[in-house]
Amino acid sequence: MIFAHGFGCDQNMWRFVAPAFDQDYRVILFDHIGAGGSDLTAYDEERYASLDGYADDLVDLARALKVEAGIFVGHSVSAMIGLIAARKAPELFASLVLVGPSPSYINDGDYVGGFTRDEIDELLEFLDSNHMGWAQAMAPVIMGNADRPELGDELTASFCRTDPQIAKQFARVTFLSDHRADLATAAARVLILQCRDDVIAPVSVGAYVHDAIPGSELVVLDATGHCPNLSAPESTIAAIKAFL
Repeated sequence: MIFAHGFGCDQNMWRFVAPAFDQDYRVILFDHIGAGGSDLTAYDEERYASLDGYADDLVDLARALKVEAGIFVGHSVSAMIGLIAARKAPELFASLVLVGPSPSYINDGDYVGGFTRDEIDELLEFLDSNHMGWAQAMAPVIMGNADRPELGDELTASFCRTDPQIAKQFARVTFLSDHRADLATAAARVLILQCRDDVIAPVSVGAYVHDAIPGSELVVLDATGHCPNLSAPESTIAAIKAFL
């Protein structure tokens, strides 16, 4: 059972969820390149110019650890990374749990991704000019639990720990990507976990992903924000266990 973290985070973000599965599964945690304890010297701008590079890392990791018909749990951008990896190597994962997934963050016709292209450009320009300021401004909004400021503080600290140059590139790859066409390729069982109030991946996006992936299950958690692995771990665990 592999857990993958979202943008600006690291494997520590699963500390309230992953231990609940230790007795029944071999639990694997890792850091994407540029995050946590990853080897920054391994970063290659060309390889990581799209989510495919991160998906290739996931495939390499799973194969090195001899994963077969495993379970992948991906938060935020890692949901799409896992979906791409499963397309590349379908034998690796029998089940995918997508937590707060978004195949595209930009509104396009009838598709409501949550942001206009101008808003995404402004967000990226802010990050380019002031990484620390961006983290302090955006983390509490993304966390979305104003009555629990400690959660926003933790996400702010996590954003600030990421390598600034890699974070800027990863943000562009994340927020400018469009993987709507990949959704129908999912051959594994798929669970979509959606928070009822999420500024990054609104309910409309969760519904879109559910409609686009044949046979998928959608659970809307009674939780706010984009990080239920931190803000609502009990509900997250319960939904995953019910699916499995």
